[in-house]
Amino acid sequence: MEEFIKQNYFILTSITELLAAVTGLLLYKKYKLTAAKYFIFFLIYLTICDFLSFYTRYVTPGNFFDFLIGTIFEKNHWWATFYWQIGGILFFCFYYYKILENKNFRLIIKFSALAFLLFSIVYIGLNWDIFFKQFFPIIGILGAMIIFLCSVFYFIEVLQSDRILTFYRSLNFYISFTIFIWWLIITPLVFYDAYFVYEVGNLNRDLNFVFLRWQIFLFANMFMYLTYTFALIWCKPEND
Repeated sequence: MEEFIKQNYFILTSITELLAAVTGLLLYKKYKLTAAKYFIFFLIYLTICDFLSFYTRYVTPGNFFDFLIGTIFEKNHWWATFYWQIGGILFFCFYYYKILENKNFRLIIKFSALAFLLFSIVYIGLNWDIFFKQFFPIIGILGAMIIFLCSVFYFIEVLQSDRILTFYRSLNFYISFTIFIWWLIITPLVFYDAYFVYEVGNLNRDLNFVFLRWQIFLFANMFMYLTYTFALIWCKPEND
């Protein structure tokens, strides 16, 4: 099992992610008059960014990007922080701002997004020397809090409206439920990242934790993208 995951992690993740993005493209006409079209764009964005993040597989002696060995771009922590830990959170703030009806909820999300962006910029600037070496747990935790906030606001609105009768056909419900569960699973790993050494060959590296981390991310990602694929096919477009 361990060897299978090591050899196929990239393939399994890419296939499920690409499946969701392609499904969204094929069904774009179905959702083009709703806010869901932005979510389809986001799936395409994630697919491209995740694909680019795997450039580190070729940053080894004799490979295509061997010239990056020893540079600040040898690892992809900086890229993942930009496009997912910050970019992903800002997208969900934008998306929920679009689909929520309660003005107070929308206002809270708007200012939360601005505060999160400002904090992230300042924090990265103050810790520029380690930005390319590791992830920032504080950014991940704050991002998770914003995701939970957005999801809870959506669930509250659904419970207070007639949409509760047809929630199982709502794409926004599956988006909210899935991203809530994903962050709930992944967030605990953030606390351990602070003690995790990424440098290959470091004797302090806990290989059991490395494998466990791969497993959790793989199954969480597959759950997320397969759920989105199902939801795009199953759900009905909702008028904004």
